[in-house]
Amino acid sequence: MNKNSRLEMFDRLAIAIPKPETELVYSTPFELLIAVVLSAQATDKGVNKATAKLFPVANTPQAILALGLEGLKEYIKTIGLFNTKGANIIKLCQRLIDMHTGEVPQTRTELEALAGVGRKTANVILNTAFGQPTIAVDTHIFRVSNRTGLAKGKNVLQVEQNLEKWVPKKYKLDAHHLLILHGRYTCIARKPRCGSCIIEDLCDFKGKTEC
Repeated sequence: MNKNSRLEMFDRLAIAIPKPETELVYSTPFELLIAVVLSAQATDKGVNKATAKLFPVANTPQAILALGLEGLKEYIKTIGLFNTKGANIIKLCQRLIDMHTGEVPQTRTELEALAGVGRKTANVILNTAFGQPTIAVDTHIFRVSNRTGLAKGKNVLQVEQNLEKWVPKKYKLDAHHLLILHGRYTCIARKPRCGSCIIEDLCDFKGKTEC
């Protein structure tokens, strides 16, 4: 895929997805951080169901610490790996209070120092909460980038680095959500919906389907 094809690809995706944004429900950077930590190996729909009950009760580090680990787990027990995630969230909240006066930091290094926060989660927060042009490579973006030829890589870091080089500048901020949503609803894992894909003619995928 060449430079012109990449630009055309994002032009079309931007028309098809006029409001590229996360499907996680949140109202503050802290709520987003908790939702993203919970979303690892879980669906956004499942996370939203849990946080719809949690956030009205506790949506600050102080309030979650007041719940305690066992209290927190009652709200997130429907989510996979809730024991580990709960423990990480308690540690995360304590560090936010101790090191950042309870506020979510705005640098990758500080975010990655939080329990349960890796590079992908940090990139999501920087992009979605703070408007930085980062691209968090999840399974959807990894698949779409490799399958289409947009930015091939053997691992998520390689794909992220190639996207940083090749995504047109005007789409750097929205690329993360444009690619996730395209991968979630069109370029799906088992049987991509190539026949209804708006970028099918630009895609390098050899096993195109007609559905």
